[in-house]
Amino acid sequence: MSERVAAHLAGRKDDILARLLTLIRFPSVSTDPAFEAGMRGAREFLLDRLRAIGLEDVRLLDAPGGQPAVFGSWSGAGPDRPTIMIYGHYDVQPADPLELWHSPPFEPTIRDGRIYARGASDVKGSTTIAIETVAAFLAVEGGCPVNVKLFLEGEEEVGSPSLTALIAAHRDILGADAMLSADGGGAAGKVPVLNIGCRGICALQFSLRTSKKDAHSGKVGGALRNALHEMARLIATLHDEQGRAVVEGFEAGAAPFTNALRAESASLPLDEAAWYAQFDAVPFGDPAYTVRERTTLRPTVEVNGLWGGYTGQGGKTVTPAEAHAKLTMRLIPGQDPDQAQAAVKAHLERHVPPGVALDFQFRQGGTRAYTLPAEHPLRAAAAAVLRREKGAEPAVMRLGGTVPITTIFKEELGMDSLMFGLATADEDAHAPNEFFRLSSLDEGLRLWPLLLTELGRMRPADFRSEA
Repeated sequence: MSERVAAHLAGRKDDILARLLTLIRFPSVSTDPAFEAGMRGAREFLLDRLRAIGLEDVRLLDAPGGQPAVFGSWSGAGPDRPTIMIYGHYDVQPADPLELWHSPPFEPTIRDGRIYARGASDVKGSTTIAIETVAAFLAVEGGCPVNVKLFLEGEEEVGSPSLTALIAAHRDILGADAMLSADGGGAAGKVPVLNIGCRGICALQFSLRTSKKDAHSGKVGGALRNALHEMARLIATLHDEQGRAVVEGFEAGAAPFTNALRAESASLPLDEAAWYAQFDAVPFGDPAYTVRERTTLRPTVEVNGLWGGYTGQGGKTVTPAEAHAKLTMRLIPGQDPDQAQAAVKAHLERHVPPGVALDFQFRQGGTRAYTLPAEHPLRAAAAAVLRREKGAEPAVMRLGGTVPITTIFKEELGMDSLMFGLATADEDAHAPNEFFRLSSLDEGLRLWPLLLTELGRMRPADFRSEA
């Protein structure tokens, strides 16, 4: 069955590519209300496409104060076949700084076999592959090997803050045996890779004030605390010289770092010199761990933004009274987001000097790390497909980033997830000049039909045994 479907998809690649480019052109930036028209345009495009391919119950799923998700289903495989939730997201990161792009971020440009645009890699390329796979099964075979529910989120890039409320409002239609995610994963490329988990995340923003107002730097410099100087000193206390987080209590509850984890990480080789070369950077980080271990298996505290004082053109001789910072913390299994956030807050309060005021702005909640169980049917099915198609046992990988829905669907719906996206780590997601390889589009349009076919050989009871 999947071979006919894969051939159908290959023969219609130009049409599929055209639809992907149309989707990319919508500037669907969820974090900025100025892009609401782009968000709405992307939703309407996806609703029209799901209806056109023959899905049932196509609609928007709303949550109070949040961006709607796009939903559609097909249940024709029957009760003796599993129901698979297929996940993607239509929102993207901001394109800033715009001046660093070589072509307009929301006008996709194909160069050297790559689609350059914001959202091409994260994650409109892989989301399109998933949708078009379902479309091809319905067109060629008259049905899918599994029952399907498509859930296309609009808030992934802002941490899925409304997802729990959305699930509560629509729990009656969101049940499934397992979830297959187009976000995350490492299915593309010569080396077969099975993505079995991701780190969690929490965030913190705070401000620091040293006096009631800015002042002339010539009149007060050397006698009045400078808020930016104090912020720099305070931020520096979070790490030692090798980049290790030195926040008391931050790693509370974290699962032990075992030899088994180290062997799992080593199953996917990494040329560390080449890895640093892509950033034109020198080696850095805790020497007790490899680069892959640091970026996937260890927790981190990262400064994402730091600002204050005068940042316009030219100079201004001012001693600023206020400075601001944004932090994110990546978490490993066992860490609680609220506890990790509280540990960082307490550290900053301990290290701020007398007379300097801190004001914290929290983003409550956060997301725990996720791991797909070793014997789960999703894992077995994906490994079988990759083994057959690429001729080798797949390496096991975890994402250094976070796909919040994996944890939230597990906690709220008891549903495990496999990340089977076609994006690769070098595609500059979240950065200027993000791209998606056309070869990954080709590969995904073959692998996704094979995976759905493999899952269609299973029964719902195979998944319930993992609960």
